[in-house]
Amino acid sequence: MANDFVMLLIWLGELLVSSWLLSAGAEHLSERWGGRFVGRTLLSVATTLPEIGIVVAAAKVGSFDAAIGSALGSNLFMMTLGLAVMLIIATTKLSRAPQKFIDVKEFKMDKILLVVTAVVGAVTFVNGYDLSDAILFSGLFGAYLYLAYREMKKEKSQERFESQLHANFAKRSGKHFARSVMLFAVGTAGIFFGAEPFVHSLQGLASDLGVSVVMLAIIVSPIAGEMPEKISMIMLARKGSNGASIAVANVLGSKIVNNTLLLAIVIFAAIAYQGFGTIISNTSLLENQMILVTVITIIALIPMFRNKLGLGAGALLLGLYGVGIGLQFFISGH
Repeated sequence: MANDFVMLLIWLGELLVSSWLLSAGAEHLSERWGGRFVGRTLLSVATTLPEIGIVVAAAKVGSFDAAIGSALGSNLFMMTLGLAVMLIIATTKLSRAPQKFIDVKEFKMDKILLVVTAVVGAVTFVNGYDLSDAILFSGLFGAYLYLAYREMKKEKSQERFESQLHANFAKRSGKHFARSVMLFAVGTAGIFFGAEPFVHSLQGLASDLGVSVVMLAIIVSPIAGEMPEKISMIMLARKGSNGASIAVANVLGSKIVNNTLLLAIVIFAAIAYQGFGTIISNTSLLENQMILVTVITIIALIPMFRNKLGLGAGALLLGLYGVGIGLQFFISGH
């Protein structure tokens, strides 16, 4: 147990450093491409890389329940507890520049697409997932990238900078951009290589402490799998309004990535390793979890459609996380 605890601290430290580099790189890149675009695309995919590795490994050995369950657990965790913690930090003295609320009216596209992809993922799972579903999910992910890029270009065309700002940016843009890319790349690599050992160390420690398998699957594993994204989001939330905006974009974007790209990768990996005609079959447990996560995702988005998120919304999301965990235990038969 002592060895697992030491390794857990080592890999947690590695993730903290990597997440700091990733968040710093994302903040600087947002100066060129905008916070929402960076959070939706680059940061979302980067923080999803550990989950991609986990689901591919699960699909390789035919453990499709674990692969799909990983994506579902991630969405439940981040759309409730993850967002709640981010709101608490951004709106209190835990932030270097506390805000009364976070304005999310600019995330209309993300909110709608998250609902659409969650519902599509649940409905198509009724008959199991096959190649056609992988193509559908890939198409939805491509559409999301296109819409995010189009919105970013529109924002850039509408911006009006003073000539002095243009001059200052021109002087530092090349070196500054290269540094931002380097920070982001190193942070991404650190998260990719450090996430799996961290998960294994946490699972080993939980096993040593006698934590039940159900507790491990429902609570411990999602926390471990989402730790890189959670750390990055906390660091961004502490930076003020721009950082909080990137954090919101990251949460929404990464959940859309889970509902599209991640599911597509699960199916493609299953086909690659198990055969062309492989179908990821529906089970009563997974179907109930899919319904639960879809409903909770929609409920968690309700405060966002009011366009302002504050401490009240954070409290609601914390309660929703507790309800979700309780229902997860119920549907799993424990």
